[in-house]
Amino acid sequence: MPCLHEYFIENNLKKLSKDFEEPKGTIIYEVLRIIDGVPLFLENHLERMNNSFKIIDKVNPYKDEEIKNSIIELSKTNKVKDGNVKITIEVTEDNKLKIFFIPHSYPEEEQYLKGVKTILYFGERTNPNAKIVNDSFRDLVNKEIKENNAYEAILVDRNGDITEGSRSNIFMVKNNTIITSPLEAVLPGVTRGEIIELCLENNIDFKEEKVNYKDLDRLDGLFITGTSPKILPITSVNDRIFNSNVNEIIKVLIKTYDDKINTYVNANKSNL
Repeated sequence: MPCLHEYFIENNLKKLSKDFEEPKGTIIYEVLRIIDGVPLFLENHLERMNNSFKIIDKVNPYKDEEIKNSIIELSKTNKVKDGNVKITIEVTEDNKLKIFFIPHSYPEEEQYLKGVKTILYFGERTNPNAKIVNDSFRDLVNKEIKENNAYEAILVDRNGDITEGSRSNIFMVKNNTIITSPLEAVLPGVTRGEIIELCLENNIDFKEEKVNYKDLDRLDGLFITGTSPKILPITSVNDRIFNSNVNEIIKVLIKTYDDKINTYVNANKSNL
């Protein structure tokens, strides 16, 4: 993963990117988005990182506040107010912490308006609840995505149930109800949590439920959620076509989520 811009942070110290070395061994990581200098939903990302350590019976050796300060320092030092930042902690004796800007790809406006193509991928991550680097699995999925000219791959487990995207969470709409896979089968995405909260706040029916890939035809629509895409409608899964881009519930969620982002950014600018 390339390290962008002039500087990165290692163990809370500023270093030149030309001296950057890829993290090694078992790595706990987070990728978050910075908007106007504000690390978006940072506290949720750090909570998930701490939980990833708990899952492997470890304790995060870094305090939330020092990671937060390093992220803000990274943004200010590089004079970059917008982009994606990766936090990695090597699960080794020295617990090396690295924080750096990475390449990002945000959907174009047309993709939000028209939706994107996805494919099914029959496979599952070893430990879906923990955000641990697994390059071999990612490489296999990315190969399929590229060969099919798709935006994302929707993972299907050994029982034929839809779990999540390869780098996102997946939500479905059926009879005015929002459905997503149960938490134990997926990565607890930060955006996923915000969407569930928005459903509850806006009286939108929501449930966590297993959905078999053979039942895709019964759905009214689907959408992707994640750090980079935010909420992105899906208009095809393999050869199945959906009108997700014009689904009223999905359109409401897109607007309310954008509003929530703006509110968060404006409220946290004073803390920089």
